[in-house]
Amino acid sequence: MFSDKNILQKTGGLKSLNRAVRASVVVLGLLTAVGACTPTEYVRGYVPTAETINKLKNGVDNKRKVVRLVGSPTSVSTFESSTWYYVSRRSQQLAFFEEEMLDQQVVAIDFDKTGFVKAVRRYAMDDARNIIPVGHRTVSHGRELGILKQMFGNLGRFTNDSTGG
Repeated sequence: MFSDKNILQKTGGLKSLNRAVRASVVVLGLLTAVGACTPTEYVRGYVPTAETINKLKNGVDNKRKVVRLVGSPTSVSTFESSTWYYVSRRSQQLAFFEEEMLDQQVVAIDFDKTGFVKAVRRYAMDDARNIIPVGHRTVSHGRELGILKQMFGNLGRFTNDSTGG
């Protein structure tokens, strides 16, 4: 009645089954390739909203109140802790290409010597400047050891002294 042979003859046999599997694999591969080419968006950092920043009062609010209201800063000025920076950056990367910056916001909060808010400044991506680092090397006046000297330089420098000194 119904045997495997009859079913294969009615459905077109193994050849049609192989074609369907191949077509499915090709379609799945194409969908994967298209999915891999969609850009990935990254959002890093935090910048408080304008409404939150407007709540800060110059000469009234101190660092403790700023932390409670705005949160911890992304960065603090290098030599003195008199300026706090809140930085947010949004970028996009397509496949293996270089990441492209879409938006950057910076809020700088300056404090006076007593720790109270002195000024609040906002910077956008238009305010950014490209900085090209200097490519010079600082020469140290030590010895440059070759690979053999590094590997075998300590041979023969050990003593049998059990006192460790």
